[in-house]
Amino acid sequence: MLEGVEDEQLYGELVAIANELADLSSRVRAVCVEAQLRSPSDGLDIPGSLAGVHRALSKAGNSLATTAEAAAMLRLAVGPVPVGAASVRRRAEAVYEHVEEAERLLGTKAGS
Repeated sequence: MLEGVEDEQLYGELVAIANELADLSSRVRAVCVEAQLRSPSDGLDIPGSLAGVHRALSKAGNSLATTAEAAAMLRLAVGPVPVGAASVRRRAEAVYEHVEEAERLLGTKAGS
């Protein structure tokens, strides 16, 4: 995703955002593991009690995709990008919000 970004400052901003988002994977996994422990399942059906958690994680995934799309659009920009990675940062914040919502709904804390 970051290949082709020639502006070093922009590249640095995008790498920082990407690293922060990658760090969320352990939190998402913790939510999923806890949800599976509470309502074991081997199928595709989502237990009603966990529908909100599933919805929040789905929104996080969609927001992550739009974050990647925003980063890709920056690569296509002609000339310097005056606001840097601000659009990517805004979209990344939505990913955090949705993961935090999933944790809240499940009653888990980040890092626990």
